[in-house]
Amino acid sequence: MRETFIATTTALLDEDPRTALVLADISAASFIEAHERHPDRVLNVGIREQLMAGVGGGLALTGMRPILHSYAPFLIDRAYEQIKLDFGHQDTGAILVSIGGSYDAAAEGYTHQSPGDVALLDTLDGWTVHVPGHRDEVPVMLRDAARHDDRVYVRLSAQENSRAYRDGGRLRVLRGGTGPLVVAVGPMLDPVLEATRDLDVTVAYTNTPRPLDGEGLRALVSTGEIVVVEPYAKGTSAHLVGEALIGIPHRALHLGAGRAEVRRYGSREDHARAHGLDPAGLRGSITAFLG
Repeated sequence: MRETFIATTTALLDEDPRTALVLADISAASFIEAHERHPDRVLNVGIREQLMAGVGGGLALTGMRPILHSYAPFLIDRAYEQIKLDFGHQDTGAILVSIGGSYDAAAEGYTHQSPGDVALLDTLDGWTVHVPGHRDEVPVMLRDAARHDDRVYVRLSAQENSRAYRDGGRLRVLRGGTGPLVVAVGPMLDPVLEATRDLDVTVAYTNTPRPLDGEGLRALVSTGEIVVVEPYAKGTSAHLVGEALIGIPHRALHLGAGRAEVRRYGSREDHARAHGLDPAGLRGSITAFLG
């Protein structure tokens, strides 16, 4: 996904003079040629993520369409106050593109992990959040976001599904059943499909969890039972699911990264197992919930 982002953004910089890229060292080497062609629109502020957000907000005030990029904890966690003020309070827009997911860079330690990034943005108004499950979903997201001035977050990961899907912002049913609804967000689709392969459940996919497709949820929750599997903090979407299902008796299970820090480094796969987000862990949680 990272390479696809670099290629698509480089093309956007060549095609659209309104587009600008603001970096804080991460991936700067991949944009050297783009900087040589567009030195006034490809800016590297160094390891100053708050400044990156401030510069992006300033560019947006002039009518530019800024793209900001770094690891999720640097882009969202570290620069949260500037995101709140320089985009939300100023009512400007930008495209924030992160890498690293919740624990892709597990070997780098907790400094490079951000299971709480989407929950942080949920405290702010007006953010569209894309969580692609495959690299081929990324170009359309970026190009669509470059055409307007809204606030958009694109959360890239090293984990991918076996194929790409377009959801158009709506829940897409990939496996029908008469039982509960299981919603898989982004790269959690393949683990969910494997975990539920012989269960009588409906599996739906989204790579645009914000805004959440509440209408689709209401239409698909036929049994009153829903499982939401997200690649970030467990329960991040619980408040939105609850709002969408007001008036519908239901019970819900929310699966995602746990609040407790996994202090052993390991690999991305090790952390997925520790959080119960591998197929075996998901199957255990889902079958226990279904009784």
